Amino acid sequence: MQSRSNPSALDRRSLIKSAGATAALAALGFAPEALAQQGLKLGQAENFSFDALKTRAKELAAQPYAPPPPPPADILERIDYDAHGKIKFKPEMALWANGPSPWPVTFFHLGRYFRKPVRMHVLDAGKAREIVYDESYFEMPADSPARQLPDGAGFAGFRFQESRFGHPGRRGEKLDWQRNDWVAFLGASYFRAIGELYQYGLSARGLAIDPAVAGKAEEFPDFTHVWLETPQEASEYVVVYALLSGPSVAGAYRFRMHRGKGVSMEIETALYLRNDIARLGITPLTSMYWYSETAKTTAIDWRPEVHDSDGLALWTGTGERAWRPLNNPSRAIASAFRDENPRGFGLMQRDRLTDHYMDGVFYERRPSLWVETTGDWGRGAVQLIELPTDDEIHDNIVAMWVPEGQARAGDSYEFRYKLHWLADEPFPPALGRVVATRLGNGGQPGTIRPRGVRKFMVEFKGPALENIPTGLKPEVVLSASRGTFSYVFAEAVPNDVPGHWRAQFDLTADGSDPVEMRCFLRGGDTVLTETWLFQYLPF
Repeated sequence: MQSRSNPSALDRRSLIKSAGATAALAALGFAPEALAQQGLKLGQAENFSFDALKTRAKELAAQPYAPPPPPPADILERIDYDAHGKIKFKPEMALWANGPSPWPVTFFHLGRYFRKPVRMHVLDAGKAREIVYDESYFEMPADSPARQLPDGAGFAGFRFQESRFGHPGRRGEKLDWQRNDWVAFLGASYFRAIGELYQYGLSARGLAIDPAVAGKAEEFPDFTHVWLETPQEASEYVVVYALLSGPSVAGAYRFRMHRGKGVSMEIETALYLRNDIARLGITPLTSMYWYSETAKTTAIDWRPEVHDSDGLALWTGTGERAWRPLNNPSRAIASAFRDENPRGFGLMQRDRLTDHYMDGVFYERRPSLWVETTGDWGRGAVQLIELPTDDEIHDNIVAMWVPEGQARAGDSYEFRYKLHWLADEPFPPALGRVVATRLGNGGQPGTIRPRGVRKFMVEFKGPALENIPTGLKPEVVLSASRGTFSYVFAEAVPNDVPGHWRAQFDLTADGSDPVEMRCFLRGGDTVLTETWLFQYLPF
């Protein structure tokens, strides 16, 4: 995250050193004495409002982007993975460690992989003061290269710790706030939150600019300044403001975040473009999908499945519910699901069975992330970017909303939405949902399997499928962008689980171009399941 070098009010960072100045700020309603006594160094008080932040972003967008020089690159380079791991923020130095907020804030240190400083501010009663970096906030070895950073170098990011009063964990025990956090902002405009299964996983971003656009490098704008609003002790939420800036955009963000069953975030953003943007991604979600039961190369890895998310869920403006299993393609592929005023979408982790992963990193607990839209989003498309990966260390999936029309320099956008970090969708339908997609060679058992034919087994399960009369079968409704279907039928999965059905069919398609397919189950005129969407990539 990067800070602009600008003599505006956002960047004045002189320290208050006298008791008289501190008392004067207390008279303004800020009362910084407790933070000063705690040892946090604070800058001068400045007026702050979200409207003023939006005005500031608009003014920045009208100026050429001129990033300031970062902290000394040679020092940051020496704060490598090992050195960075030895730098720990001291819990007693946490913002609001002694209240009034139930959720203290700790900060991430700069290093080789997090080079851009972000300016942190504490906000109370419309007055903001910068929290000035000092190495004394961190435990670090005596010979740590971090000790050579200049005063006020800045932080890499921040995180909210669990409640000082103890949030109940998975087994009902109270979580120690000094050892557990529930939301973290770190790197560019990335942030993530813990889900209801107490595990981090996929990430969200403030904005995506030109991901997977041929001939263009993706741009990563930064949250350069952050304001942390002081909550009251009985508050059930926290509020964070952020200034976004990059070569092609400036923006203002407001986050209202609630720690409950999982984490929810009400987000409001105003964006102002400096340059033309080929693919403007609103509320981008970023995840990892290596392989699952749908497609796995023999002996690629010992584990049955490896992924943070296994599908894209859609709730369209017309009310259709759909499920698109994720792919790990051999080349970058972008898919667009056109819509108007979508109700929501998200990257989900539906497979929750431990023995499907057999791994101590708990993929079965990774959160699902749902975007609930608010207001008029107009026309556009949910776009899904899938990149090839050969390991779990790479995020290769992006899902986002891309507004219709060309994004031009001088354009502005405003969006409101809510993010739900949960185990499942926050508004599940009664329809049968896709629970597995399985592929194999086409043809019938006991015969020579024809080349170029693939068999699909799509499993659905849900309340709408539980009351199908004995002897009746739902209709399989199929369509494809090309190719022909054969051996199409539905049957109950032979496991005696009520409402568990599968559609079975063969697809014959020549050539190597992708095939887009749709499938759902119907009983008479009644739709019984969500729509299965699949992009088949022939060998």
